[in-house]
Amino acid sequence: MQRTATALSVLRRHPVRTKLLAVTAAAASVMVFTAPAYAASITPPLGSAASFAVLGASTVTNTGFTTVVGDLGVSPGTAITGFPPGTATGTIDPGDAKAAAAQASIGTAITDATGEPCGVNLTGQDLGGMTLTPGVYCFDSSAGLTGTLKLNAQGNVHAAWLFQIASTLTTASASKVVLINGAKPTNHCNITWQVGSSATLGTTTTFLGNILATTSITLTTGVTSRGGMYAHGGAVTMDDNHVTTCRSTSVSA
Repeated sequence: MQRTATALSVLRRHPVRTKLLAVTAAAASVMVFTAPAYAASITPPLGSAASFAVLGASTVTNTGFTTVVGDLGVSPGTAITGFPPGTATGTIDPGDAKAAAAQASIGTAITDATGEPCGVNLTGQDLGGMTLTPGVYCFDSSAGLTGTLKLNAQGNVHAAWLFQIASTLTTASASKVVLINGAKPTNHCNITWQVGSSATLGTTTTFLGNILATTSITLTTGVTSRGGMYAHGGAVTMDDNHVTTCRSTSVSA
């Protein structure tokens, strides 16, 4: 009580200091308020595709006991093979209106993601071994991940990352994307991989974030992903995988 009373006494004797403290407090409240807007500004809305864990354009094919947590669809193609033995917890939509609307949303999301200004250019560098704070990271050509990529949320539940990759995304076997420092399940939906052509995830890769591929996506044996696989112009190929929408709670960080 004595320390509090003394502080109040000082503030009364120094009104300018009081004003500065008030301005500082107001600025801090604005920073907290604008954090969700920051996430939204670099995270393209998925629209009607948000319920889909896997969405292809030409075909979706599967080998083995893949589990899809969410909807599974293809459009404008109609072929979905390998289910069963694969399973999907949501609807299976082979070339129907629901899948078509989802593909339209992915087209819009890709346009939005491509239009974001690059924050840090990582062309020629492997993502393995890096620790990246929220922001927009771009590659003028292909991007690779060998090992572990750490995404540092810095205690912000609205932290977001956007990776703009001009051509291909490839991960080596057993690679990982992990969230650290105060990350919450909400952060998974704020990780976006905009891939200019095709993505290939190596065997037993543990992946986070939504892949928006202009062409195709290949998940090799044992890949686990928390985040949707959206191929806007080609096929999604799977082999004994576990893929879940980013908003699902079935896979931990």
